[in-house]
Amino acid sequence: MGVEEALPSGFMLTTVEKFAGWARAGSLWPATFGLACCAIEMMGTGAGRYDLARFGMEVFRASPRQADLMIVAGRVSQKMAPVLRQIYDQMAEPKWVLSMGACASSGGMFNNYAIVQGVDHIVPVDIYLPGCPPRPEQLMDAILKLHDQIKNEKLGSQFVKQQRELEAAALTAVPTSEMKGLLR
Repeated sequence: MGVEEALPSGFMLTTVEKFAGWARAGSLWPATFGLACCAIEMMGTGAGRYDLARFGMEVFRASPRQADLMIVAGRVSQKMAPVLRQIYDQMAEPKWVLSMGACASSGGMFNNYAIVQGVDHIVPVDIYLPGCPPRPEQLMDAILKLHDQIKNEKLGSQFVKQQRELEAAALTAVPTSEMKGLLR
């Protein structure tokens, strides 16, 4: 006889981590960082046809202090990179980053000195969304995958330690322009 059978009906058993993950995933507030054509698709995702309100994301936040998900949509120039990092640093913990589009993920077709070759050199990225520009359905799929990732995250000091290690690894990564192999 387990604990579940001894409790009256209407009681639900779970762990604190699973409950906190469920609550976090259901209440993401995105901070928009729309820089190019991907931003149009991101705005379309928030409109009535695709309706991000189903996932608790109906309001895009203008203030980084009210947001916990940064959607970087479009190419990031060298001049915009410090601004992006500052906005990321102003966001409250826990925070997640979604890199939307080929330009944000790898520089896209802009392989020159003015464009950052991947936003992961500026901030740690949790989900990469390919496409030029990605469709709203793809953005919704990426958000659902991020929800699954958030639901399975750890809490407490282990989470903070893991995030710091991931951020340090992302900032010391080899730039895409210096990679060898199939890229050249």
